[in-house]
This record gives sequence, structure tokens and C-alpha cells, in this order.
Amino acid sequence: MPKAIDHDQRRREIIDVTWRLIVKGGLEAATMREIAAEAGFANGALKHYFPGKDEIIMGAYQRSMDEVIARLNEATEGLEGIDALRALVRATMPMDEDARKSARVLLAFWERGLSSQVIRDSYGGHLAGWHRDLKALIEQCRQQGAISTSTSDEELVHEIILLNVGATVLSAIGPQFVTPEILDGMIEDLFARMGVPVG
Repeated sequence: MPKAIDHDQRRREIIDVTWRLIVKGGLEAATMREIAAEAGFANGALKHYFPGKDEIIMGAYQRSMDEVIARLNEATEGLEGIDALRALVRATMPMDEDARKSARVLLAFWERGLSSQVIRDSYGGHLAGWHRDLKALIEQCRQQGAISTSTSDEELVHEIILLNVGATVLSAIGPQFVTPEILDGMIEDLFARMGVPVG
């Protein structure tokens, strides 16, 4: 009797292979042929598990996002208000090799998004949720008196997201320019301008 195929497990294996290929060589390294070969599939067999390459890239991106979310949960556990905001901002930055690997996958995701509306829509949903969560936390901090700047909450959200995106891009192509020391200095400057004591 033929052995039952665990399709979910096979999909995870394909995503893991794609993630490793992207980390190693970028989007160009993650061709359908290479993904199939690394995963031990015949050419064309991937279509049994994913409709196309966009869905595989989205799976690799989601794997990276799951790792980011795990880091955020760990960093902010038991914290609230300004302490939670500071920990959240720092945890989203490419501070170590694991975070820089995630950055390389995100860069590939963005590149794919230039030609894929599905990818753009997916990332747009992520950005909207990130924006909403950050704004809610900033509003809470301001109500608690921890933020005193006249800069609007909306502008603070944009600054945090743009700081993160810039650091993410540079960590993938010029990591010597975004060391943990540089990032910590920029984060402390941001919080000082919010009116938050350093530390």
C-alpha cells in the first residue's frame, strides 16, 4: 500500500528550502528548478503543493515573519507602555545574524513584489497591521505621559517604520553600516526626541 503523503509537511519542506536558498544567494538563487532539486522533487512537481512561485516566496516570507513575531513576543513579555514600545522597536531591528537572515528574505520578497500584485497586497496588509499596532501603543504611551513630543503619533509611526525598513535593507547589503551600536544610538535618539529619558 502506497505511503500517505503529508502535504503540509512537504509544503513546509519546500518553504524551508526556499528560505535557505534566498538567504544564501538571494531571489535569483531560488529558481523553481533549484527549489525542486534541493527539496528532492522532480521538475514540475512543486505545482502539486503551490500554485506558483509567488506563493512559495510568500511562504518563505511568512516563515521569517513568524521568527520576527517570536522575537517580539519574547522581547516584550511582561512589559507595557514605553518599555514595551522601546523593546518592540529594538526587536524589529537587524541586531544579529538571525535577524539579518530574515532581512535577506524580506528583500527578496520586496523584489518579487515589483512584478507581483499578490505580493504587494500581502505586504500592504502587513504594513497596515504594523502601523495600527504601533499607533495604538504610542497613543497609550502618550496617555500615560511617557511621550511628550509635539510630533504627531502618525509621524512617529512613519519614522519608526522607515527606520526599520532602511536598517533592514542596509543590513542585507552593507551590514558594517548598521551595527547594533549604530542602531541602538538611533533608537535612543528617537526616544529622546519623544521626550523619553535615555535608558
